[in-house]
Amino acid sequence: MNEKNQTLVSEFVLLGFQNLHNFKIPLFSLFLLIYIMTVWENVLIIVLVSSSRNLQSPMYFFLQQLSLSDLLGSSNIVPTLLQTVIKNRATMSFGGCLTQLYFLGSSEIFECLLLAVMSYDRYVAICIPLRYTSIMSDRVCVVLILIAWALGFGLALITANLVGTQQFCDHKNIDHFFCDLFPLLELFCSDTSFVEYEVIIQMVPVVFIPFILITVSYMCIAHAILKIVSNTGRQKAFSTCSSHLAVVSIFYGTFISIYVVPPGKQSQTRSKVLSLLYTVVIPLVNPLIYSLRNADIKKALNINIRKLVLCDPKGVIY
Repeated sequence: MNEKNQTLVSEFVLLGFQNLHNFKIPLFSLFLLIYIMTVWENVLIIVLVSSSRNLQSPMYFFLQQLSLSDLLGSSNIVPTLLQTVIKNRATMSFGGCLTQLYFLGSSEIFECLLLAVMSYDRYVAICIPLRYTSIMSDRVCVVLILIAWALGFGLALITANLVGTQQFCDHKNIDHFFCDLFPLLELFCSDTSFVEYEVIIQMVPVVFIPFILITVSYMCIAHAILKIVSNTGRQKAFSTCSSHLAVVSIFYGTFISIYVVPPGKQSQTRSKVLSLLYTVVIPLVNPLIYSLRNADIKKALNINIRKLVLCDPKGVIY
């Protein structure tokens, strides 16, 4: 590449979804409604788990962290998405683009690791219930979450730093609705193989090892459930895991489709639709699938509503 075709890029133009025409207002309204519901649902779960005594268990602590991750990921992407829909494009500074890429990567890595931790939690609860309290102690849960967040922020920082030190060409249009990794790689003047190798190496501890752990955990759980004689007991055990399996299937299926399948083998439109799924839809449906259908969550919500409506300032229910 000639030196004259290289430049220090100060901003990027996100093209979003082109040629929306009469669909701009309906799509903007839909995405805004989804974002409002996403924020409401996830904040509700975070507050309920923090304030309710009957939700002080490892499973609900992990659900709270999942809601925090979904809230971070959604708030990082949706405002830019709304801008690209209503204006047909969005301008983002170089630093803003790297920041968005960083927090996107942090939340994705954390959620991959968190889902593995949650599968192990279900394995211990169902396969070795007598040792559950000692194995999944409060200290262990906090340490696991801190490690997951540290890895999320640390590994994402490596990727963002590598992208930030690359030489970009004069072309600054990104055919996407946010600053994702592969669309940014297409703007490099320099060789992208080093960044691609770094991403592949990260896939091992972030995607493949957690996915194997989840698979093995649920094979053991399925074997344990089949040994339960009572149909009621078997259904109860299965119901505690079905929601987690649904979340894992949606998240990992989408994640692998975008970041593991070579980008050249998927159209840009397909990539955008899959990105919508894991940045907009998944943070909305996770609380519905995993938490708000849960009997303990419903009970805690009812108690808090009664306190809010029927209590005096001291919190005494009449």
